[in-house]
Amino acid sequence: MITVLVADDQTLVRAGFRVLVDSAPDCTVVAEAANGVEAVELAAQHRPDVVLMDVRMPQLDGIGATRAIVGDERLADTRVIVLTTFDLDEYVFDALRAGASGFLLKDTDPADLLAAVRVVAGGEALLSPRITGRVIAEFVSRPGRPRAERTRELGHLTEREREVLVQVGRGLSNAEIAEELYVSAATAKTHVSRIMTKLAARDRVQLVVLAYESGLVTPGSD
Repeated sequence: MITVLVADDQTLVRAGFRVLVDSAPDCTVVAEAANGVEAVELAAQHRPDVVLMDVRMPQLDGIGATRAIVGDERLADTRVIVLTTFDLDEYVFDALRAGASGFLLKDTDPADLLAAVRVVAGGEALLSPRITGRVIAEFVSRPGRPRAERTRELGHLTEREREVLVQVGRGLSNAEIAEELYVSAATAKTHVSRIMTKLAARDRVQLVVLAYESGLVTPGSD
């Protein structure tokens, strides 16, 4: 059973998500939070598989709450899906950088939301990295994003791993990376796993973020 924590400051919205999630035979809502502080506390208490996190909440916003949950070692298996009104919400990129596994629009089709919960609960990044990459590219193209520090992190990678990270940043799947670099799918998967370990990334979305922030991949390069 996939356990879900719903965090939103609007009672009716939380109730709607509860009804939807509980309608699925393999999902259940274990708690509801009305603000970011509650979300962090309830996540630590219930250790849900997935947190549906509204990005705008009182006391502690969704970005801060996501960062706190992702940074809690006890919640290593908890994944956060950020909920937003607009697909290029100004907070989306910061949420992904804070450790969210992806984002959804609040008006997402119910079937798609449940599918997303299952994908993230299974340890995969939400949405096609290609779509997420476009969102990230929008924000890293703006001034003021740190680059030097992220670039230094790439020093831990081998030349081949950097090549693989470029392909991940472009949004390619393991199979597509294998075809692009003339290696087996198993080898591509191994490279991606090693990169995630070296860069302490929870999922592929974080790798896409780093690839753009470091300048390894630039907007329009795909």
